[in-house]
Amino acid sequence: MSFVDPPQTALPDVVRPPSRLRATLSFLRHHPQAVVGAIILLAFVFIALFGPYLAPYGERQQVGPIFGTPSSAHPLGLDDGGIDMLSLLIYGARVTLIVGFAGAVVAMIVGGAIGIIAGYFGGKTDNALMRITDYFLVIPDLVLMIVIASIWGRSLRNIIIIIGLIYWTFMARLIRAQVKVVRERAYVKRAQALGASHTRIIFKHVIPQIMPLLLAQTVLMVALAIFLETAISFLGLGDPSVTSWGKMIENAFSRSAISYGAWWAIVPPGIAVALVIMAFNMLGTAVEDSLNPRLKVSHLSRRHFRLRPLPDKEDRS
Repeated sequence: MSFVDPPQTALPDVVRPPSRLRATLSFLRHHPQAVVGAIILLAFVFIALFGPYLAPYGERQQVGPIFGTPSSAHPLGLDDGGIDMLSLLIYGARVTLIVGFAGAVVAMIVGGAIGIIAGYFGGKTDNALMRITDYFLVIPDLVLMIVIASIWGRSLRNIIIIIGLIYWTFMARLIRAQVKVVRERAYVKRAQALGASHTRIIFKHVIPQIMPLLLAQTVLMVALAIFLETAISFLGLGDPSVTSWGKMIENAFSRSAISYGAWWAIVPPGIAVALVIMAFNMLGTAVEDSLNPRLKVSHLSRRHFRLRPLPDKEDRS
């Protein structure tokens, strides 16, 4: 008696998810603006980290006359105290980036926590937290910023707290909307039916789903925090003991740099602020587009918006 082996059917190949390296390369290939933004940011981060070794002169070292013109020894000229502007620009990068990152992290923590709690529990909790959020939204940012800085004092820590307290509302509303979508999914309902605690569901199922969106919005929030730090310092509410780009602009205006015709005391820090904000916006927009597929197919997408061509006369008839 002979046995015949059953015919072997070919098993389908298992589709493996792409590695992190391949996913990163694919993201950079489809988003060249992210590459440009990342290069600019890495350059400024490098300058901020190794500023004391890169600066040609000390942060408080007087090396020439007041508002000295640009020269080979001082490419960006001197400020109102005879201090090299290039050195001040390098030292100010560290303070500006620290305030930007720290302020964005505070806004992410406060806004993210309120958005998660409001979106997950809903009901009276949602209504109460959203009414508080609405109250903060209607308060003018500039007025609140001046009042808090006047009460708490002019320090770097207070500026970071001010930025976090002003701009957490945008993060809270966005995260709340996303959590409301996640909590209705089948695996969350299944976990609730099995008796999982709210804490476990939030940390195990909700936060991992909203974390990419949270990180993308935090990148965009850093640009907003840097802009706000510049505005606070320009209004004279910044920390007078540290050097930041906003403080450099404020010093130039308050000490009549325009009257002297010393444009080099204002333009370089302004360009630095604009470059960093542009780089964060480019990187954050690219990350947001890659994490939200709806932006790629929506007719309102910022990157794919175009008008439809008008039909020909023959088609109209």
